[in-house]
Amino acid sequence: MDNSTTIAGARRPPAKPSPWGLFFQGFLKHPVMVGAVLPSSSHVIRSMLARVDWQRAKVFVEYGPGVGTFCQPVLDRMPADGQLIAIDTNPDFIAYLNDTIRDSRFEAVLGSAADVAQILAERGHDGADFVLSGLPFSTLPPGVGDAIARATAHVLGDDGTFLVYQYRPKCRSFFAPYLPVIEHSVEWRNLPPTQLYWARKAPAADPESNDS
Repeated sequence: MDNSTTIAGARRPPAKPSPWGLFFQGFLKHPVMVGAVLPSSSHVIRSMLARVDWQRAKVFVEYGPGVGTFCQPVLDRMPADGQLIAIDTNPDFIAYLNDTIRDSRFEAVLGSAADVAQILAERGHDGADFVLSGLPFSTLPPGVGDAIARATAHVLGDDGTFLVYQYRPKCRSFFAPYLPVIEHSVEWRNLPPTQLYWARKAPAADPESNDS
């Protein structure tokens, strides 16, 4: 019998879902954590990443990477000795990312963004240069958004930046107490229009400015 012949009644392995299909499945399973039906558009990606100083992007963290909409654009821009660490609570997303993105600078980690300091320390980093988040702060369980914002401020240096894209401007109230220097824009070409934020710590006071 020809081995290439299909045996009657044999089961074919289930087809892997497309990235968009997997993202939609993730939304149906965990709408509070995913917060969107579809991945971000190319307009959001370009606008969000345009203000990054890529020469300084040695440690880049992403919260809620989903199916990796931002991951490859970040890897395409960051230096050869940089590292991108993507953190998500959805094991399906983590398995998909580690299976499809073959880059020694990339690692997808199953865990909470609130534990970012521990996740970085386990990989030999004492902080991050940039942190990107599409997590839906306004729909996270009580206390989680504040814990993530506080942890993010802790791992970012004085020159670090928290990049946030959201549909609702309410998210600003979560990170503003910790990262008060905020730039804001709206990407109107995305549907729905997306709020974009770049947040940093207040610059250190100049000691000479206090001289009388």
